[in-house]
Amino acid sequence: MEAKICGVKDSRTLSYIVNHNYSPKFVGFICNYTKSKRYVEFNNLEQLISTNKKKTNFVAVLVKPDENFLEKIKYLNFDYFQLYDVSPDQTGHIKKKYKKKIITALTVENKTDVEKYKKYIDISDIILFDGKGYEKSMSFDHLLIKNLPNSIKKMLAGNIKYDEKLDNYAKIADIIDISGSLETLDKKDLKKIDIFLKNLKKLNDKN
Repeated sequence: MEAKICGVKDSRTLSYIVNHNYSPKFVGFICNYTKSKRYVEFNNLEQLISTNKKKTNFVAVLVKPDENFLEKIKYLNFDYFQLYDVSPDQTGHIKKKYKKKIITALTVENKTDVEKYKKYIDISDIILFDGKGYEKSMSFDHLLIKNLPNSIKKMLAGNIKYDEKLDNYAKIADIIDISGSLETLDKKDLKKIDIFLKNLKKLNDKN
């Protein structure tokens, strides 16, 4: 199983993550959702993204991005664009124009929300099933995605705890996306990150 640590906004945390012995495959940055406490202003984003990412992939988390903003970040060292509330046609356009891999983020409350993945399956590299509320990641019934085809690369978010057993997630998803539970007093906690990454390593060693 792979992991994404999302909502990174400072160089100390980012350096710790990318240099960790069990660094995650993905690190996410909140690029244009200014309501988020994890939002990174563009000047700071430029500086952060210049970090040597080593084995990780950098993900631009984007909520309804407009063309002007996409033009602004297209030269930054992102591997993936993670798109919330973007239509299939627009997703295809963004992928083709900006030559980025795409994570389509679907906010889920019920089975109908899950089924929306079918509209994106041919244009997205990864489908993220997230709780309602964007990066607040409210919980939903994760078993709603249990029987989806193995051909889909599935990322799962929504109130996942840094220190819980990850075995059940491994049965239904390829990647887990975690953010809020890695924080103490609204800041990423390096000790919690370390515990989470070591737990993930134990799971992968077992399987």
